[in-house]
Amino acid sequence: QVQLVESGGGLVQAGGSLRLTCAASAFAFSNYAMAWFRPAPGKEREFVAVVDRAYNTRYADSLGGRFTISRDNAKKTVYLQVSSLKPEDTAVYYCAAGPSTSTIKDHFPNWGQGTQVTVSS
Repeated sequence: QVQLVESGGGLVQAGGSLRLTCAASAFAFSNYAMAWFRPAPGKEREFVAVVDRAYNTRYADSLGGRFTISRDNAKKTVYLQVSSLKPEDTAVYYCAAGPSTSTIKDHFPNWGQGTQVTVSS
């Protein structure tokens, strides 16, 4: 059974940074693409970033290069460094695992419970 546990969220002032962590267990982590999603206001979860098995990365165009995704296969962990945070980045950030790289949430069958990021102005 795939398990994903996110951590690292919190309350931060605009312009600040956080590092979100997703710890995985019970599956062949290195074979999976790992991604982060967050809900858009009034909408379903939207793509934030993904890192594939070969460490290739993709990001949502709207982020303006402020976020960095990385993975550590030895630790079965994926990270999302979020910088220059804006109030509109406030959301629950979800970690997801899937068999191949994608920006579409339905392509990821495994999800964590999320970690809350709140950015104050």
